[in-house]
Amino acid sequence: MLKIFAIGNLVRDPELRATQSGVQVCSFTLAVNRKKATEADYIRVNAWRGLADSCHRYLSKGKKAAVTGTLTLSSYTLNDGQQRYQMEVQADEVEFLSPKPSGDMPGDPPSGFVSIDDPDLPF
Repeated sequence: MLKIFAIGNLVRDPELRATQSGVQVCSFTLAVNRKKATEADYIRVNAWRGLADSCHRYLSKGKKAAVTGTLTLSSYTLNDGQQRYQMEVQADEVEFLSPKPSGDMPGDPPSGFVSIDDPDLPF
């Protein structure tokens, strides 16, 4: 088994679809910079089931993400009979690294929460 860990930025919005059996899959491409700032590798990522839904909700073009998963090689045949190969990462974990929108700062309560100042609370 080949595990891969990559950090990069999405090159376009993720695509959510379902298999014929109804399993959700979200696909996106990460641009991962090399040591030279002018060079990047483009890695196709597939996230499945609940992780697919989260990726579709919280990732978008330009956002930074860290992906851990297994590297797979698939093949397909074009209409003219030529064989093509494609390497993809099947995500086990995806961490969303871009800061939250709406100006939430570390230490601030998350949006939608109300601070309660009640002296009778035991904590």
